[in-house]
Amino acid sequence: MEAEEDSVLPKLSFAESRVLGYLIEKELTTPEYYPMTLNGLTNACNQKNNRNPKSDLTEEEVSQAIEELRIKRLAYRVDLVGSRVPKFQHNGEKELDLIKAERALLSELLNRGPQTAGELNSRANRMFAFEGLSDVEETLTELSEREPALVGLMEPIPGRKEKRWFHKLSTPPKIEEFEGSKPVFVPTADPRLDLLDENLVEFKELKEEVETLRYQVRELRDELANFRKQFE
Repeated sequence: MEAEEDSVLPKLSFAESRVLGYLIEKELTTPEYYPMTLNGLTNACNQKNNRNPKSDLTEEEVSQAIEELRIKRLAYRVDLVGSRVPKFQHNGEKELDLIKAERALLSELLNRGPQTAGELNSRANRMFAFEGLSDVEETLTELSEREPALVGLMEPIPGRKEKRWFHKLSTPPKIEEFEGSKPVFVPTADPRLDLLDENLVEFKELKEEVETLRYQVRELRDELANFRKQFE
């Protein structure tokens, strides 16, 4: 049973993906500013460049995402001596068993959505010095052949021939529009939200049933009291 549980990837919401992606990026690009404060994380997640799709997350949403990542053991809080605010860092290298090259590619996929190997080669080099396109493709292939696979290859966008790699920590996104020649990906709705809605409906129905039963019990209690009075 434990082996089966270990073979299941954690499923992340869009906010969780963005937070994890940025924590990895910060660790690899500017370690002097890592770990991150909540405010710094929020601003980074919402930056207008190097993000696809763009986001406008609130501090509350980022805080909730951090808490979910902590539960999934993908992030943790750090209280540094002399710092008045808590900071946070990721745990991807241990929890997902990722070397530096793999973290660099995963960070790009988390932050910018599905990309070709060529795009990843040019963008991830600021985090890890790959030896070229073949090195990137080899690393992606290794990630896709893991059990479970951490990345996959999407079919080409209609009208295009390039295949794009995507991470499997979330449901693959959909293309909403194009900005010039670049596709804009939108996160697929989290299936857990549908389950939450179903649970809320069931809870409401159960609450109404309980209220009805309470009313009936009260009526029976009054009838019993009136019946006893006949013999007093």
